[in-house]
Amino acid sequence: MTTPRVVLVTGAGRGIGRAHALAMAADGHRVVVNDRGTGADGRGDSRSPADEVVAEILAVGGEGVASHGDVCDEGDAAAMVGLALDTWGRLDAVVNNAGILRSGLLLRTGPEEWRAVLEVHVIGTMLVTRAAAAFWRDEAKAGRTVDASVVNTSSTAGLFGFVGEPAYSAAKAGVIGFTLTAAAELGRYGVRVNAVAPAAATRLTAWAGDNPSMAPELVSPVVVWLAGPRSVGVTGRVLEAGGGTISAISGWQRAETIVQENDSVVVIGERVRDALARLPPPVPPWTPS
Repeated sequence: MTTPRVVLVTGAGRGIGRAHALAMAADGHRVVVNDRGTGADGRGDSRSPADEVVAEILAVGGEGVASHGDVCDEGDAAAMVGLALDTWGRLDAVVNNAGILRSGLLLRTGPEEWRAVLEVHVIGTMLVTRAAAAFWRDEAKAGRTVDASVVNTSSTAGLFGFVGEPAYSAAKAGVIGFTLTAAAELGRYGVRVNAVAPAAATRLTAWAGDNPSMAPELVSPVVVWLAGPRSVGVTGRVLEAGGGTISAISGWQRAETIVQENDSVVVIGERVRDALARLPPPVPPWTPS
């Protein structure tokens, strides 16, 4: 029998994170269930969401432990990793899922809303990843084989934009940039880093309604796969998942290149316009109905 992997899932008390934690446990993994228990806007706190998910895992014979730390706090991020090590002596994967919303059009949101959203999604993802990566680096330097995985949570909003969610869209795009760079930096230590852009009905996406085809549980299988050893060799990738489909995102690519030849501004403009006309139009941003 293979040794169960230990997986830390942040924001695992509700919605997509809860679905991931339960799916990890069902696949035989030991799960650190992290959740501060805040509202969708990041305010308040409660120990209940994380504790209840752990209780669900234990009730079906799985192994789980609750973490109530804040992903935006460097000490708390380190403590999450420490909890996994103290409880089971190892950590094999991190799923960065914690997130909040501060909705509003660009001209109706200010720095406070932007800072709050960017801090949770970008800084929180970085802090938890860095804490885990420090452990894996030390393991690799000590000559021990590392087979570790980080799965970050982006969004279709981060890929294509979302009208009314400029802060969230920017933060989720930032997660993709972080994922690509972390994959390049951490590969030498045996760590692969990927991102999933989920589409699911949760309290953060109330506009989606109660649609069974948008169940969070439909996103979890690919996350379980990315977090486990079966995804060896897959890193620096972004997968959009939800509604019963999974799409591999090819990312930004150089499609049309213009060689400048001392052209005037007018000529440059004409050449750029011609180049853009040869490309498919961009995917339009989501607009909630």
